[in-house]
Formats: sequence, structure tokens, C-alpha cells
Amino acid sequence: MKTEVGTAAAFVTRLLRANGGIDEERLRRFQECLQEALCERYNHHWFPTTPSKGSGYRCIRINHQMDPLIGKAAAMIGLSRESLFQLLPSELTLWVDPFEVSYRIGEDGSICVLYECQQPEAKESKDLESRSSYKKWRTGRSSTSQSYNVMPGSS
Repeated sequence: MKTEVGTAAAFVTRLLRANGGIDEERLRRFQECLQEALCERYNHHWFPTTPSKGSGYRCIRINHQMDPLIGKAAAMIGLSRESLFQLLPSELTLWVDPFEVSYRIGEDGSICVLYECQQPEAKESKDLESRSSYKKWRTGRSSTSQSYNVMPGSS
């Protein structure tokens, strides 16, 4: 998650830098604040085994309204919403998903990929499948009425 979030925060920071007027120290702090806010927001909404799950929740959106996380990071460095609207595109969509970060500027713009990596073989999901099969064998049940999502690294 850190790579994807870092990529998204760096992209928004580059957009601010390109339009000028903000010194490098403030840009660095903005990037750190945005990265921290994104990590906090995505903490329980990151599903590497099903990357599209939660994609809408993780979407960063400016559509004549400022995304609250970008606004929060900007406020931390003393940048007003009015300044943000002048410095950033009026329509920006940024998708931050496991293994991919992409964006679109404008409603009819092309989708561009900022970061992409191959989804690794999920040892955890194979282990989970093995445990599920064992549980079915042991209990003699194969009901799928209950399903549990286990996030890697949690127990």
C-alpha cells in the first residue's frame, strides 16, 4: 500500500509544483500530509487479493469540489482551497488500488497509469483455501453461507 499511496501523493504534489508558487519545503510537507491521510483512510479498505474491491472508496476526486484529503493536506501547509482550485485541474480522478495507480484529467480524458506491478502469487490466499478445505472436511459441511475476508498480515 505504501508504494501506491506514495505514487498518488507524489503525483498530486507534481501537479502543484508544475503550476509554481509553492516552495519546496511546503510541497514536501504537503506530500507527507497527503500520504499520511491516504494511508489512514485506506487502512481497512485495502484488499490485495481482490484489488477492485473498495476502489470507489479509495478514489481521489476533484470535480468542481475539492477532495477532502487533498484539502486537508493543503490546509496543513496553509494553502487555501481557492489556491488549490487555481493550481490543480478542475476535474481530476485518481484511482489508488493495490498494484495500480491511474488517473484521468477531465471527464473525457484518457486514463493514464502512473504505477503498475504484477500481482504476486498470494501465498496467504492459498493457505486460506487450504484451511477452508480442511475445515469443510473436518466438520463435514460445505456451506458457503458464511464467508470471511482475511487480510494478509492479520490474524
